[in-house]
Amino acid sequence: FDVRFPRRAGEEADGQITTVLQPDLCVVCDPAKLDDRGCVGAPDWIIEILSAGNTPRELREKYQVYEESGVREYWVVQPDTCSILPYVLENGRFVGRAPMLRGDLASPTLFPGLILDLEEVFAD
Repeated sequence: FDVRFPRRAGEEADGQITTVLQPDLCVVCDPAKLDDRGCVGAPDWIIEILSAGNTPRELREKYQVYEESGVREYWVVQPDTCSILPYVLENGRFVGRAPMLRGDLASPTLFPGLILDLEEVFAD
């Protein structure tokens, strides 16, 4: 599932989009952003799951693209430590929230009624 990020307003035409990423999970609340090839513009919530293949450079670049593009909430899941680092967009900048750990009940800021039992998420 490709997410095509225009760098500036008006660059939605495919020829003008130079940044294409494939998040592990994403939630898109605006159906107008969806097409046959994925999503054009920022999803509302992106979840990236760290693995041995992720590099610090890759993580920094994705963080910057997601922040600049207006992703409203971004979670980095760390399976090795059974933790999640959540970021919420405030005034155009990501603000880190308290880490969520195995055993916690987690809820995205965007969907306060959605409760995730991290004991189940990180179950062996």
